Amino acid sequence: MTAVSGAIAALFGPSRQAHGRAYGPDLLRAAAILLVMAWHMPGPARPEPLASLRPFGWLGVDIFFVLSGYLIGAQLLKGIAAGDGVDFKRFWASRAFRILPAFLVVLALYFTLPGFSDGKAIQPLWRFLTFTMNFGLDYRLTGAFTSAWSLCVEEHFYWLLPPLVLVLARARGAWPALLLGAAVILGGMALRWGVWHGPAADPATRPADFLRLVYYPTWTRLDGLAMGVLLAAARVFRPAAVARLAPPWLTGPLGLAAAAATVVLCLRHADGVSLDLFGAVVVYPLACLAGALLLCALLDIEPALRRLPLAPAAFVATLAYSLYLVHKPVQHMLRERLGDGVLHGWTGLGLYLAADFAAALLLWWLVERPFLRLRERVLRRPVPAVAEALKRAA
Repeated sequence: MTAVSGAIAALFGPSRQAHGRAYGPDLLRAAAILLVMAWHMPGPARPEPLASLRPFGWLGVDIFFVLSGYLIGAQLLKGIAAGDGVDFKRFWASRAFRILPAFLVVLALYFTLPGFSDGKAIQPLWRFLTFTMNFGLDYRLTGAFTSAWSLCVEEHFYWLLPPLVLVLARARGAWPALLLGAAVILGGMALRWGVWHGPAADPATRPADFLRLVYYPTWTRLDGLAMGVLLAAARVFRPAAVARLAPPWLTGPLGLAAAAATVVLCLRHADGVSLDLFGAVVVYPLACLAGALLLCALLDIEPALRRLPLAPAAFVATLAYSLYLVHKPVQHMLRERLGDGVLHGWTGLGLYLAADFAAALLLWWLVERPFLRLRERVLRRPVPAVAEALKRAA
């Protein structure tokens, strides 16, 4: 009984790392998930302020990509800087503990729980399990759990970045990494321009074809991830240069200016700029640049942020992954049962948000949190035998 109770306490008890969250990334993460939820919120439950915000909701995913690129890039590059190289097994195991448990639980609900859905059809299970459902995704045919497309992009990023980092670490100087980063960003712009002039340019099928060919595939959505990794590399290997050339009083206003320009460009179309050629070629990287600049500034003013009452933002950021997984099916089920007559205006918004956060909190408490605690125990780095022997010899 003692062993069982100890295991339960370790899994569900307070985390030793809970106090170590950074408010800067949390602010962006909270903003990103709220933007995504605003994008997916059913129309009748959109009061005027939320309706005005909705055209920018799709930008939340780009913010997530920038954050992921920075955080994962920094994790790997700090190991390189410390001379430890890349521990592939440890890295991939850590990502598996973080991503898979909640994802698999929600996926199981889609396939086994009647009514747990947000569309009329869903892709085959193997497409989700292999993280390939974002390839050729047509929401008209398989519209359930389409939000998993961004998880596919992230998963491909997790597999590709570690060996790439290891190869670039053996190169002399920073130029190979900088050239590769520029090639990914500029190549993505050129690729989206080229794809647009194919089937996606047909006005009759443009929304579905644009999303299928431009918005969902991994190879067209690497801008934010690349910018995040470049920011991480600069801050890990050239911190003095970043402090001198990119102080927060410069990166903050520049980031806000890029964000304002993104908003202005989004206002050109009522349905957002994501279905527009100029938007795909220019606004995608512009939005990611805004996110990277703002993240750089927020990281530098972290001590000041810690003196502000930002606990609500940290709470939303903590639940961001669970919210991303459950908010669409929860909203769909609530709408099916209560209808737009009840779920209208501020009342509907409040009910949707209450249901979303309740479901996300449940998923976080029962699945995410226990497996993160388990990750702490399983991946606790042991002292290498050689190092221990040297200590004894000394």
